[in-house]
Amino acid sequence: MTMDASTNASINNANFGLTGLRALVTGGGSGIGRAIADAMINAGATVVVCDVNDSTKPNYICDVSLTSDVEAMFAAIEHDLGGLDILVNNVGVPGPTARVDEMDPDAYDECVRINLGGTFRCTHVAVPMLLKSKGSIINISTSAGIYGYPLRSPYVAAKWGIIGLTKSWAMELGEFGVRVNAICPGSVSGPRMDGVIEREALATGSTASDIRTGYEKQVSLQTFVDASDIAASAVFLSSPAARFITGQVLPVDGNIETMRA
Repeated sequence: MTMDASTNASINNANFGLTGLRALVTGGGSGIGRAIADAMINAGATVVVCDVNDSTKPNYICDVSLTSDVEAMFAAIEHDLGGLDILVNNVGVPGPTARVDEMDPDAYDECVRINLGGTFRCTHVAVPMLLKSKGSIINISTSAGIYGYPLRSPYVAAKWGIIGLTKSWAMELGEFGVRVNAICPGSVSGPRMDGVIEREALATGSTASDIRTGYEKQVSLQTFVDASDIAASAVFLSSPAARFITGQVLPVDGNIETMRA
């Protein structure tokens, strides 16, 4: 198959950089969020991060489940940066690990309040700035938001909800030039996943080693994902090269075949 001159020109002129763009990464003090922030900085963006934990040295301390915190943070961003081009809704907590009849309802509510409610609150306050810049939103969901995940129902409920928000917001904001996409990481190596494995081993009576092996064998590539792979996808979706991509859900998981070991 051959490409005509206009196709070649489009490929050669594709802009994968973020120079001149202003980004906020929520939960950007560590893990996937930190990797996304670093990758966007390397791509030329001006990046600020928020975290509820000041030990990660974020630009802004913010509990995204509190409207007052979120409003104060975005007021500071507008003052400090003059606006916003990219919002990455990355904040999330793993929530409890238990069968539905054995789960603490308050722990369920807390997980959904932070993961789903925080994504809504940040977007709700950020959109006026993004309308001005014709910016983009990236929501971090998870492969469990596509397949389900035994013993993790509050986490799954929130992450499925994030995909629903992504699709709905893409429809609401597209006419104004604002793009909205979701990334669904698989099992990302690091301390957070180590904790998930330990809690699942405790809940099921299995060994952590067996749980880890099960996660590896669930995917075609039979290995964990690195946070830098999630970050690379976020940079692409935020860049002008992805200017016609919106309302999409991108799994970055090595092709999950099953969510059961």
